[in-house]
Amino acid sequence: MGGKCPHRKVKKRRLSHKTARRTKFLVKGDDAVYEALKKPEEERRPLPVDEDLPGMGQYYCLHCDRYFPNVATRDKHFKTKRHKKRMKQMMGPAPHTQLDAELAAGMGMPDNGPKLMPM
Repeated sequence: MGGKCPHRKVKKRRLSHKTARRTKFLVKGDDAVYEALKKPEEERRPLPVDEDLPGMGQYYCLHCDRYFPNVATRDKHFKTKRHKKRMKQMMGPAPHTQLDAELAAGMGMPDNGPKLMPM
């Protein structure tokens, strides 16, 4: 009679703790981040002090839309594979927007082509 012991308790993590922690702060969509990156340096506002964000909201990665507790952590983040992938993604073609999704689903304005005869 093989098999597992009936009294053995197997601990399974139902939810990933990292995922819950990453989504703790709301993240902007790709299209909003892309638009913010396309603005010139002069139009970007300085970061306001916010006690609820890590590092008082002063250490921010614009590409990843993340706040960091200090400069060292932010600089370490700049060297990660995740950040580099995100930078490459944001420097490429524009991501899909809500309008693109609605047009693909057939919910946007119809395109009936050019008018042939005026009425």
